[in-house]
Amino acid sequence: MIAGALLFAACGSGTPSTSGAPATPASSSGGSSITISNFMFTPMSLSVPPGATVMVTNKDSATHTLTATAGQFNTGNITHDQTKTFKAPANRGPTTTSAAFIKFMMGTIIVK
Repeated sequence: MIAGALLFAACGSGTPSTSGAPATPASSSGGSSITISNFMFTPMSLSVPPGATVMVTNKDSATHTLTATAGQFNTGNITHDQTKTFKAPANRGPTTTSAAFIKFMMGTIIVK
């Protein structure tokens, strides 16, 4: 039942893409969510079904992104108090990520 892990990271720049489409500002409060605060992700590990909508809210004063290196998603820049969404990958399995500027900000999305 445990599928591969999908790592995520944040940085201060990037071109948004979600399966070729830009991430969109969030408009609903349902679903899975991640908060960026004090240069950390909360939660640091999040389990989601394939294709789930994930909301990302930035509470830091610095701009961040949440990006998968294999290109499954990239929120683009998320400024202070801004929320964007992306779709979790449809395929189960591990995907690594990196951040251009803040490599220590990493967590895990588990696609089950």
